[in-house]
Amino acid sequence: MQPSATVLVYSDDANTREQVRLAAGGRPAADVPPVQYLECATPEAVLRALDNGGVDVCVLDGEAVPAGGMGLCRQIKDEIFRCPPVLLLIGRPQDAWLATWSRAETAVTLPVEPVEFADALAALLRSRLASATGSTRA
Repeated sequence: MQPSATVLVYSDDANTREQVRLAAGGRPAADVPPVQYLECATPEAVLRALDNGGVDVCVLDGEAVPAGGMGLCRQIKDEIFRCPPVLLLIGRPQDAWLATWSRAETAVTLPVEPVEFADALAALLRSRLASATGSTRA
């Protein structure tokens, strides 16, 4: 297991970024490495961070202003080679179809529910780490 995983958290709202950090904590599941959070408040910061590499999972706020996480997700899926998996935060369960349009791997509703969020994040980390090591186990 790698020593830590980097989770990029994008939201213009510091409270939303805090919800994400508190919901998953330092380790969202026992079988994934500890998590380091990289917070971004602007789309430009997200693109810079992804260009620099080292991000294992992105958490994008679909309700962010002025650029929402759904459009940003679609953009990074088109522009970033081997784009990390994306967990999209959506305002309503009815917005799940928009998460599919954006090509996010999964979505959870706001406000963040800690158990649901930690489970979804851990699943994406397992998937990303398994693909990085070439393992077929998930």
